[in-house]
Amino acid sequence: MAGLSALTVNPGDVVVADFPGVRETKRRPALVVSTDDYHQTRPDAILAVLTGQVAAATQRTDHILMDWSAAGLRRPTAYRTFLITVPREDIVAVIGRVSERDWAEVQACLRISLATDPASQVSQ
Repeated sequence: MAGLSALTVNPGDVVVADFPGVRETKRRPALVVSTDDYHQTRPDAILAVLTGQVAAATQRTDHILMDWSAAGLRRPTAYRTFLITVPREDIVAVIGRVSERDWAEVQACLRISLATDPASQVSQ
């Protein structure tokens, strides 16, 4: 998709993107988890997978969206902390935004998943 202009995206936006998976690339909804500061200096965005397989979202790093319909999604959906960086030009559309309460839960999942806590240490 080179040559296309990149969409403006913000943290918490629900987008449709070509999302590489383990076995194949699928056009699917995803959640923007990168910050506005990140977007100001980079041509890409960090996305997290959204899935309709809510029964499988049972880990501490998963969250079943409470307000999935208001976020522009067609069926019950779960956030999973499966992250990918994609060029913003590969984002097809912004279809909605997660609610404040869902965003707070997603941020909690990210804190559990990523070594952003000063107490996290690199093993020697």
